[in-house]
Amino acid sequence: MIEYEKLREKVLKSNLALVDAGLVILTWGNASAADRNKGVMAIKPSGVSYSTLKAEDIVIQSIETGEVLSGTLRPSSDSPTHLELYRAFPTVGGIVHTHSSFAVSWAQAEMEIPCFGTTHADHFNGSVPLTRQLTSQEIEEAYEANTGKVIIERFRRGNLNPLHFPGVLLPHHGPFTWGKDCEEAVKNGIALEEIAKMAYYTQSINPATRETSHSQLHKHFSRKHGPKAYYGQN
Repeated sequence: MIEYEKLREKVLKSNLALVDAGLVILTWGNASAADRNKGVMAIKPSGVSYSTLKAEDIVIQSIETGEVLSGTLRPSSDSPTHLELYRAFPTVGGIVHTHSSFAVSWAQAEMEIPCFGTTHADHFNGSVPLTRQLTSQEIEEAYEANTGKVIIERFRRGNLNPLHFPGVLLPHHGPFTWGKDCEEAVKNGIALEEIAKMAYYTQSINPATRETSHSQLHKHFSRKHGPKAYYGQN
């Protein structure tokens, strides 16, 4: 338990931050973090109320095998999805899954979120991607693991950098976001929900709204995330 104490504390704080941000109600969500040096993932246990969640409840799993290495509770049912993403995206150190209202609405409509403006461009280098729908066989065989695999498939097919597109929508399901650590994954979850809300309102006001220009998209994304980024302090 002591070996993973700091990692558990970080994951607990990230899970509670989802509640504070209004992204999670009941038990609809989870956050995880990877310790690449130890080869482990820490994740919220399945179905445990956020109001009673404690650091010692956080489950530690091997990223390579999925074996539970520490903890007495079952890991989140979404654990296989998180594991697939950590294996495929070595730059990712934290992952969040929520059922936040506006992001879920776009996912249920099977629509990517277009980049209508600079708020979106500050976080995503283009439209928020949408995966394909899982087949019936994929759902029956290994639903959660295959959820991770269709995310990976979408990113490889589109040649997308996961740190330039720090989130994705699953048709008729909802969003996953990630980052270099679990704190950044939470921030990207918050940003995605706001982006989804703004895009919904924009299309409601004017269904014919055009996406922002490539020049403006590139400028806003690169000034925060590019090799010559100059937003914020050093």
